[in-house]
Amino acid sequence: MCGIAAVLNLSLAPVPHLRPALGAMNRLLQHRGPDGEGTWVHPRGVAGFAHRRLSIIDLATGQQPMTDGRGNWITYNGEIYNYVELRAELGAQEFVTTSDTEVILRAYARWGADCLTHLRGMFAFALWDEDRQTLFCARDRFGIKPLYYTVVDRMLYVASEVKALLPFVPEVETDLEGFKDYLTFQFCLSGKTLFRGVGELPPGHVLLARNGGVETRRYWEVYYHPDFDHTAKYFEERIRALIQESVAVHQRSDVPVGAYVSGGLDSSIVAGLAAERQGPGFKGFTGKFSLDPAYDESAYARDLARSRGFELHEVDITAEDFVGSIEKVIYHLDYPVAGPGSFPQFMVSQLASRHRKVLLGGQGGDEVFGGYARYLIAYFEQCIKAAIDGTMHSGNFIVTYESIIPNLGSLREYKPLLQEFWREGLFEDLDQRYFRLINRAGVLREEIKWEALGPYSPYATFQGIFRGENVGNESYFDSMTHFDFKTLLPALLQVEDRVSMAHGVESRVPFLDHTLVEVAATIPSNVKFKDGTMKHVLKTAMGPMLPPSIASRRDKMGFPVPLHEWLSKPGVVRDFVGDVFSSACAQRRDLVDNRAVLSKLDQEPRFGRKVWGLLCLELWQRTFHDRAAHFKQLIAREASE
Repeated sequence: MCGIAAVLNLSLAPVPHLRPALGAMNRLLQHRGPDGEGTWVHPRGVAGFAHRRLSIIDLATGQQPMTDGRGNWITYNGEIYNYVELRAELGAQEFVTTSDTEVILRAYARWGADCLTHLRGMFAFALWDEDRQTLFCARDRFGIKPLYYTVVDRMLYVASEVKALLPFVPEVETDLEGFKDYLTFQFCLSGKTLFRGVGELPPGHVLLARNGGVETRRYWEVYYHPDFDHTAKYFEERIRALIQESVAVHQRSDVPVGAYVSGGLDSSIVAGLAAERQGPGFKGFTGKFSLDPAYDESAYARDLARSRGFELHEVDITAEDFVGSIEKVIYHLDYPVAGPGSFPQFMVSQLASRHRKVLLGGQGGDEVFGGYARYLIAYFEQCIKAAIDGTMHSGNFIVTYESIIPNLGSLREYKPLLQEFWREGLFEDLDQRYFRLINRAGVLREEIKWEALGPYSPYATFQGIFRGENVGNESYFDSMTHFDFKTLLPALLQVEDRVSMAHGVESRVPFLDHTLVEVAATIPSNVKFKDGTMKHVLKTAMGPMLPPSIASRRDKMGFPVPLHEWLSKPGVVRDFVGDVFSSACAQRRDLVDNRAVLSKLDQEPRFGRKVWGLLCLELWQRTFHDRAAHFKQLIAREASE
């Protein structure tokens, strides 16, 4: 894994201060590649690339930025898992190195932009095409690897992380539409970011800079077209074979591979298959908050390790760890996004970095196969409605209240969410109901200065995704999972990338293999979500390989942080949080009333996210807005060295 950056003058004139600019970007991306760096500058000075290297392969495989010898150059971050097969197809005898970087260069020479359809893996890259005088940038289908960009004074800047773009933006300011998205979902929609003037290249998209302009377009889509011609058994067998094969290719590495093990279904499937395939020496990594059993799921991780015979390393995460690390987490994330799990993930990655450079994880299983409790909540309401109306059906999904009742025990810890869900409505249109389930802004009535945020409505953007043409109208379940796949999943992958790269670790996610995802999207809802059983087809296909304690569990909580418990009594966390919100800068924010936040600290419910979201928002502003001058000075600093 690496950090990449690119600069291009859209007018194709020399870029002022190009080398200092590339140096500043490399400096800000150093954590992504602590083992080396490289730069390339176009002979006419119209463009340049920067690259930070994390060594998980031998240097003989080639260094970056890399050229094909014909004037084309690439800076690339990722892994192409079918590089062996592509080398053979492209003519291995012509290759100078054994790297997948050269595979992309030669694939582009053969197929042009269509090379992306041949790539299987996770990637973000910038490629300079000398003949066409074009910068060709691309991001993998799911957004596993990040890519951001900004245009300032006809200069295009591209980088793996937003912080590497901050020296170039006129001001470090909050994007108000992105801010409204964050308050609603805890992530941004449709390529927006929380930084004004900075965009995110969406997953499955390319960015082309040519003829003085910049354009983006989609190159891949997932289609939810139910396949009613095959049986449930067929899908179970197909999914099992695809997962096994994906884990196998994700283990291709020149260094030993380990795994994150949370104790849940998804990470247990990946780690169990990988351990079985690798044999002796496999290592797993997990974390826990031992102060309360509700925050400690390590027993399940130990069950898996015993059943598969691998070594499990554990970290017990404390209040002191939180105070000592949370500001580092926000710096590496670039955003206050995607829930409290980012902090414990950061701690587990720190532990893992002492033993492994490559880790497998279970990210994507919930969005691909339907693993969130809110899907069950939404369908429970539809069962009630169907019973009243006498219809008992919704599109191709046949469900009754008799069949769903046995699964309602999974909602035991979600009573506050149920109360909020039904507080202001019942039986509205399906998109309105799901929006109400995921909307987190309703609890922020006093803390946010809503009058300053403008007329933009996140609901309209949400609706365009929820009712996407690639989904159709057959299944409420498909619409819900599709929205999360397109929005929540990239936000979670951003966390996965940042917390691993913060410690020089490469994280791989076998559930996000495009063939597996495309097949899963065709499974009818009455197979995938039978009787309201979350991830039914995945459990049926893979459950027999897991310990019964994991295969049959219904109480997976994700990775909650005991913030409520820490805040409810005197201690380092309460002191830290109080100091953050009462600081002079916090009290002067234009968009947040932190006095109101302070007055309500004791009202945060167990597993609540309001204080977490507002705390991360304030730390984000301290880290980036209040230190804007630091980022601006980096170019001059590089020029003087």
